Amino acid sequence: SASSKTVNQPADTGTISNRKLVWSEEFNYTGPPDPSKWDYEKGFVRNKEPQYYTVQRLENCRVENGMLVLEARKEKYRTPDTVADYTSASIITLGKQTWQYGRIEVRAKVPAGAGSWPAIWLLGENRLQVKWPNCGEVDIMEFLGRTPSQVYGTVHYADSTGTYRHQGEGPAVGTPADDFHIYAIEWDASQIAFYYDNLKYFVYDISKAQKGSENPFQKKFYLLLNLALGRSGSWAGTLDESMLPMKFYVDYVRVYQ
Repeated sequence: SASSKTVNQPADTGTISNRKLVWSEEFNYTGPPDPSKWDYEKGFVRNKEPQYYTVQRLENCRVENGMLVLEARKEKYRTPDTVADYTSASIITLGKQTWQYGRIEVRAKVPAGAGSWPAIWLLGENRLQVKWPNCGEVDIMEFLGRTPSQVYGTVHYADSTGTYRHQGEGPAVGTPADDFHIYAIEWDASQIAFYYDNLKYFVYDISKAQKGSENPFQKKFYLLLNLALGRSGSWAGTLDESMLPMKFYVDYVRVYQ
């Protein structure tokens, strides 16, 4: 079960003492996510993942007890084209809110179990126009149930020749599924630093994505919160169905600039 809601100070107060809170979602209400802040992804969205992302379905996505709950379930769910074996949810701020630079901080508790694949991440607002990976991607946190002592922070981009690249770290941090932790980035025009609580574990040099006068990480990004599932052959690995339903809890999202 989820821990009681607490208000944490920003993890690294030295770096944000001169910043102000410009956007937050505290999830202090009950029901579906606030439609003024969140939209949904729908369907089988990426990576041939087995889960079908539903829209405005409380079984998969709801706010209760002061936090967001994203729940992956094993169930037969009829879609326009097929019958899905698993459902989950992915909510996004595209069309509602985007950011360029600042500290993006999320307090969350990831679900344990093989095949668990929750993520807190950013995509370039111009993704539909320039396509991935040219838009840039920042994975503030990915957790894989098959590596239960690690979290992953990764940047995906195209280099100056247009070649896809990715760079990141997956530090051993104990057992993150046991409790709530703060997952954050500190992002400016030159770098993106990744944090697990107070641990700064990876710094990405934005100049690696420079193409002429253009750099995707000097543009606006939107936020995604999702709970995906693994499958045989995927990075997250084979799913242990006995671990379902899985619940990914998000206590808050705060953006400082």
